[in-house]
Amino acid sequence: MGSRTKARKRAMDLLFEADQRQLDPLALLAQRIVNPLVEAAVPQYAADIVEGVSAHRDRIDELLETYSQGWTIDRMPAVDRELLRIGAWEIIYNADVPQAVAIDEAADLAAQLSTDDSPAFVTGLLNRIAEIAPTLLD
Repeated sequence: MGSRTKARKRAMDLLFEADQRQLDPLALLAQRIVNPLVEAAVPQYAADIVEGVSAHRDRIDELLETYSQGWTIDRMPAVDRELLRIGAWEIIYNADVPQAVAIDEAADLAAQLSTDDSPAFVTGLLNRIAEIAPTLLD
């Protein structure tokens, strides 16, 4: 597993934990950087993802709800929701990551961590976000 893949998984874990415990993701990130619960430190790219998703969460959630065809953010499985947020952030706000890589990585993590239907759902929704991404930033 590559370093960015591991960082995405770590970011997903942090975002998922914050969501489930109703904590501020940035506060949880700061806590994990100072006092990690695992031996490894939080990778810089994981921190970048958590910070980026947090900074753009309202816009990302709005886009996900708009293009998910009837699925509200709250109705989505929690793991899928966080993977979609990460993927959407990478597609829209992180030019260093090719869109296809962001989509594939999110789908792979969905296959490992979520339901049997999740990879197709994640892939379809992120493909739609990638299609419209050029129109989203000024």
